Amino acid sequence: MAEIDKDKVRKDFGEAVNMSASEIKEWLATKESKAVGFKGADGKGRGESVGHASGRRIVAILGKTKDDLSDDDYGHMRKVVGYVRRHLAQEPANVATSRWRYSLMNWGHDPLKD
Repeated sequence: MAEIDKDKVRKDFGEAVNMSASEIKEWLATKESKAVGFKGADGKGRGESVGHASGRRIVAILGKTKDDLSDDDYGHMRKVVGYVRRHLAQEPANVATSRWRYSLMNWGHDPLKD
C-alpha cells in the first residue's frame, strides 16, 4: 500500500463512523440490516451484502488499538469514509425508514445521529 497519513485516516474514519461497535452489532442482527445492500448483479450472488460484511469488519476495527491496525484495516477505513461521504450526498426525502439510511448504518453511520 502506498504511504498514507494514518492519523488522517483514523480521524476521517472516526467522523464517518458515528455508531459504537455495540450499536453496529445490534443493528447488523436486524432484518432491516440484512435486507439492504449489494448482493451481486443478480441479487443472489452473496448470502450477505457488501455493506453488512463491512459492518462486521468495522466492529472488528473499532475493537483494535491504533498499534494493532493493519494496512488492510486502514484500506477498509478509507473505503468506509468514501462510502459514507458519497452516500450522504444522496439523502432522500424520507430518511428515518429509508433503505438509504439502513445501508449507511451497515457502514457504521446513522444519519439521524448527526
